[in-house]
Amino acid sequence: MITTRRTVLGLLAAAAIIQIPAYAAKALTMGFSQVGAESEWRTANTASIKDAAKKDGVNLKFADAQQKQENQVKAIRSFIAQKVDVIAFSPVVESGWETVLREAQAAKIPVILTDRAVNVTDKSLYVTFIGSDFVEEGRNAGRWVVQQAAKNPGKPMNIVELQGTVGSAPAIDRKAGFAEAIKGTPGLTIVRSQTGDFTRAKGKEVMEAFLKAQGKNINVLYAHNDDMAIGAIQAIEEAGLKPGKDILIVSIDGVKGAFEAMMAGKLNVTIECNPLLGPQLMQVARDVTSGKAVPKRITTTEGIFPAEVAAKEFPNRRY
Repeated sequence: MITTRRTVLGLLAAAAIIQIPAYAAKALTMGFSQVGAESEWRTANTASIKDAAKKDGVNLKFADAQQKQENQVKAIRSFIAQKVDVIAFSPVVESGWETVLREAQAAKIPVILTDRAVNVTDKSLYVTFIGSDFVEEGRNAGRWVVQQAAKNPGKPMNIVELQGTVGSAPAIDRKAGFAEAIKGTPGLTIVRSQTGDFTRAKGKEVMEAFLKAQGKNINVLYAHNDDMAIGAIQAIEEAGLKPGKDILIVSIDGVKGAFEAMMAGKLNVTIECNPLLGPQLMQVARDVTSGKAVPKRITTTEGIFPAEVAAKEFPNRRY
């Protein structure tokens, strides 16, 4: 056999083709179950996760639970059946996850919680939780109200509270943190507290009910998220009152809509809850699947934005 330069190059090319699969990194497959699309915050959170997965080369199997726990359980079981490398999800509520998480554990698929926690007896059922400190967010909102009360010491302040989805971690923790912060301050009383399910429409509906029940005897609105606050603002205006003046408003999330409301003088302060968890989630997922140790709790860094800084900060908002 006569070996020519062309033959050698052909053999080398063939060898290179054969060797490519051996050296190529295995694509990471992640199953992610999202709560739904109930707010600006959630929409930004979903976009962050999808964008980060695309940039990081992660094969993302995404499921929208439409705010129903049973849909999330079905999605997680589907991910287990598909033998994904890692499962991540933002739980609709805290309880009721033991069984399906044990199924994931039995299948040796690590689980990462994002944004919201779960209440389970066995903490080994999930690897880590990435998200905000909801209790501290509630405390920050409460501290702001205490500061306002200090401007008129002794004057009673009636507070109405728009809670998030019943049984969800942010609703439970933001309520607890707020109550803790205002406890012991004379004159501060929560006169009405009801779920607005984290949506603008429900926030408006419940605020209308508050106004009918309390009349003009409402001094402060505390909303567990900006979307409910924005819905409530509409109800307050329709009742002939001035939001941000007749009724002080504090809410949580820090979405663009809240900054617009602050610049319009209709919202007094928003407590940040950062939804841009995508890049952090992808990195943690790679660490977990490669066997690296990760902290059990990863807390995001966030700020407090009163109306006075809204115009200056608005151009910097990414969601």
